[in-house]
Amino acid sequence: MSKTDSKFGDVIRKRRRQMDLTQEEVARRVNASVPYIGLLESGQRHPSQKIIAKLAKALGLDKSELFFLANPTAKALLVQDSKPNKSPWDAFRRDERIRQIHKITDQEMEILSQVALMGEVRSTHDFLFVLNTIRHALEG
Repeated sequence: MSKTDSKFGDVIRKRRRQMDLTQEEVARRVNASVPYIGLLESGQRHPSQKIIAKLAKALGLDKSELFFLANPTAKALLVQDSKPNKSPWDAFRRDERIRQIHKITDQEMEILSQVALMGEVRSTHDFLFVLNTIRHALEG
């Protein structure tokens, strides 16, 4: 039994008891078997999203909180994904190696900074493509 599953089970058991419901009554409300509810409460089974939603409704709990209790790694992924990443422009302008390899002048960097403000450039490769396009246009 994992610590996470037992926390989920503890919340379900505690709320069921607060509402003075039996496992049988909860099972009927969520269309599951009594033994399955017992296994959820003891942390021996992991609920599906469908069961989580039904349990939340039947027990008056927040569906999102119950989902994250049952799936803590999902929350960790969401928190990690929501952290602001460095912008492509910041990464590009700080990369001295790229500037040296491609002999990018300060004037070209100024032009590329204006391109970055448009928000369409997503990678170093995109900045180099724009730079080479500008260079070719100025040569002709």
